Amino acid sequence: MSRAEGSGEAEGSGEAKESGGPEGSGGARGRTVDSSRDDAALGELGYRPELKRTLGNFHTFAAGISYISILTGTFQLFYFGVTFGGPAYWWSWPMVFCGQLMVALCFCELAARYPVAGSVYNWAKKMGGPHVGWLGGWMMMTATMVTLSAVALAYQITLPQIDGWFQFIGDGSGQNDQAANAVLLGTVLILFSTLVNAFGVKLMARINSAGVFIELIAAVALIIFLGAHITRGPSTALTETYGLGSGTNLGYLGAFLTASLASAYVMYGFDTASSLGEESHDPGRNAPRAILRALIASFLIGAFILLFALLSVPDLKAEELSTGGLQYVVLATLGETVGEIFLWSVVVAITVCVLAVQAAGIRLMFAMARDNNLPAGSKLARVSPRFQTPVVPAVLIGVVGVVILVVNINQPQIFSVITSIAIIMIYVAYLMVTVPMLLRRLRGTWQPREGAFSLGRWGLPVNVLAVLWGTAMSLNLAWPRAEVYNATGPQHWYLRWGAFLFIGVVALGGFAYYWFVQRHRTGVLAEHRSQPADPTVPPSNP
Repeated sequence: MSRAEGSGEAEGSGEAKESGGPEGSGGARGRTVDSSRDDAALGELGYRPELKRTLGNFHTFAAGISYISILTGTFQLFYFGVTFGGPAYWWSWPMVFCGQLMVALCFCELAARYPVAGSVYNWAKKMGGPHVGWLGGWMMMTATMVTLSAVALAYQITLPQIDGWFQFIGDGSGQNDQAANAVLLGTVLILFSTLVNAFGVKLMARINSAGVFIELIAAVALIIFLGAHITRGPSTALTETYGLGSGTNLGYLGAFLTASLASAYVMYGFDTASSLGEESHDPGRNAPRAILRALIASFLIGAFILLFALLSVPDLKAEELSTGGLQYVVLATLGETVGEIFLWSVVVAITVCVLAVQAAGIRLMFAMARDNNLPAGSKLARVSPRFQTPVVPAVLIGVVGVVILVVNINQPQIFSVITSIAIIMIYVAYLMVTVPMLLRRLRGTWQPREGAFSLGRWGLPVNVLAVLWGTAMSLNLAWPRAEVYNATGPQHWYLRWGAFLFIGVVALGGFAYYWFVQRHRTGVLAEHRSQPADPTVPPSNP
């Protein structure tokens, strides 16, 4: 069943060679052999190759780093971290990186062995069985739709600061002006992303790679420009807590854990590099590298941006740090002209981040539908012969993303609530992979792909840390804090416990539907199987 077991049988079929043809690159013979081997490995998982392999090394790296999106995350939630943790919240950045690195290392082993679309779903299925796989895929798919909406909201934090013209609804001072305008801008962005993703992975990859190139150049330039305006040392900035947490049971630790959401939001989605595995060349070798490179690059660049922003801002205790966020720091430190250039780069980063999030969601929905694990699976898993991508999932995810925005149009707490729920669901979906993987390690039944990425003897301790980290951070993010889930207006228990309630309804309701209805229909659809189906034999569970 594994790619390791089938990687040596690289001859493949004519169909595999056709799907693996190069797109304007050299080394056609070697590329065809690699694609044939990849397609043969896909066949051992029970699927026939349908998505065209057009993505190279930088494309997969770009997909992972654009989902993480350094500029999007840091600019969207810097204000949150400073508000609840002060400048000392910076220390949550390396803390989150270390925890997520443990998860990423586990994912690298899985990406080397199972470089398949809908990575989290298929990994959970292989590690924990079909029921765990379905729940992990369902949580990840739902989280992706919420994440799509949450990221699209970042336009509101940036565009109106570039020019007040972008505040189309009101002047921004009304109670719901910003939330309503955020929904409008976010809707436009999601519609654009849906069109691009529907036209095929090649167009998406080109736009995404160009956007990531701009984002990386802008991020490095921003570090240099902020570094040239440093006015204080790290010992001053990184120990400033504003006295937050004093008088409470946990003291500053409680404030720090709340502020750590700002860092936890950024460093996830690195699995996207593997989720595009069926459209990439040699994904078993390249996907693990792309995962680690995307996470490490994001950590280093983000760490310096946040650090130099705190060291260079004119007034470390300015109220605007909690209202204008990193956008305020850039404009106040670098001036209007230079600052706006960098803010436009943030707009580009937000745009390609939305593209990557939706692209990952499309592959996940396709993977689950191909196993007939979703209603109307045959339609959802249909690959457009013209665009060579699943078009129906692109449209459906886009529509749901817009609906999520519209439902919250009059909610001033829209930013923190939607963001928090999206993060938690991603962490829970990751646990659906790392927990069963740990159980298989303990039972001695997990074997990484021979000759590929492997943690060796470090596999068990890394996996244990990944599970402990994922569990602890999920609880931390879901904790019923008023400042996160009921920051304004009257206090209501159902708002405070909103994360547990919403995620509980999604998980239990979804799994109940699967158990009583969809479970009995599960099985790789005939048109997607690696071998022609015998019409007299009913489908079996994957």
